[in-house]
Amino acid sequence: MQQFVRQLKTLFKKDIMLSVSLVAAAVSLFITPPSRALFSDINWRTLATLFMLLSVLEGFKSENIFEPILRKTKNISSMRALTFFFVFCVFFSSMFVTNDVSLIIFVPLTIILFRASRAEKYILPVLTFENIAAIRGSLLMPFGSPQNLFLYAKSGISTPDFILMMLPLWVFSAGLLSVFILILFRSEGKHEVTRMSTNPAFSDSKESHTEAAEYKTRAADTDAVHRHRKIMYQILFVIVVASIVTRTRFYPIVLAVVFITLLIGDRKILIKTDYVLLLTFLCFFTFSSSICRHPAISQFLAKSVAGHEYLWSILLSQVISNVPASIVLYPFSTDLRALLYGLDSAGLCSIIGSLASVINLRLYIREYPGKSLAFIKTFTWISLAFFAVVVLPQLWLIIICS
Repeated sequence: MQQFVRQLKTLFKKDIMLSVSLVAAAVSLFITPPSRALFSDINWRTLATLFMLLSVLEGFKSENIFEPILRKTKNISSMRALTFFFVFCVFFSSMFVTNDVSLIIFVPLTIILFRASRAEKYILPVLTFENIAAIRGSLLMPFGSPQNLFLYAKSGISTPDFILMMLPLWVFSAGLLSVFILILFRSEGKHEVTRMSTNPAFSDSKESHTEAAEYKTRAADTDAVHRHRKIMYQILFVIVVASIVTRTRFYPIVLAVVFITLLIGDRKILIKTDYVLLLTFLCFFTFSSSICRHPAISQFLAKSVAGHEYLWSILLSQVISNVPASIVLYPFSTDLRALLYGLDSAGLCSIIGSLASVINLRLYIREYPGKSLAFIKTFTWISLAFFAVVVLPQLWLIIICS
């Protein structure tokens, strides 16, 4: 029992957002007592879809489906080119595999390669660029981030209209990221990439040929064993995305198909799925439903949020992060564009603004324990500079499109 309590304490310390969501849900149930109506208000479709995405994308990581892309780094000779490669791998992949999964895939390898090339001074700014890329790349697609998925499902907007709405932000962000990278390497010339001798996959020396051959043989054997799983996950991903885009009312059947397929084909993934994020979502759904059903609070938010979604979404996200902020604010919002623009920009202001940023920080301090403050400082000034450039043009776009 004591060990269980210690594990719970460790979990709550590690996952601050889970702790916040549990407290918020508990407090809200005192404000509005539990009822059948409250239970029905919870968006079970979004939770089911999020479970399917998280499970399938966990399979993507487990089966190294992105390995062919990562292997291309051996052909890159300069640190500037390597930075462009990693940042835009995150930018484009985040549209399809969500921003947090994209960071989990590319950030660890970024640290390894920059450390091996004796270019550690670039690691913090490059990781910040990748963080920005994850936030701004993912905004183009309805399933690029949890908040987009939720708002897409609730609003009923069509997929083409959603993409068209977010396209100006996506294109401008890609160009601005390129400028930031060029500024970082403006005085360094062509800083060469050092090959990692410890990994035969990146070695070009003659004496490594035997090791490389053995490495490739082992990789081929592994591919033979796991090829069917890779195909399975790619098919499941297509099915899940199709269910999101078509908004099929048969999503419980899709959920059953995904669950049974994983149970038979790779049941360990069901254990690795991020249930903490699902529980966090459930708690914030409970909080939002309770708030909406309380007359005084509901009336205050309805008067305050409507017409000011852009400001509210940015500011509230700095307190509870953008995912729960989307759940709380949507019932009181009248401008979907303003709400989306604010939520997809909130992660540029602080670490708290986006769960993806928190994940990036975790990945960094796993390699550099005790240096979280250095990460936060670098992240804050670079990310805020990016935010300062995009915040007013986005507001102007909201005004002319309203």
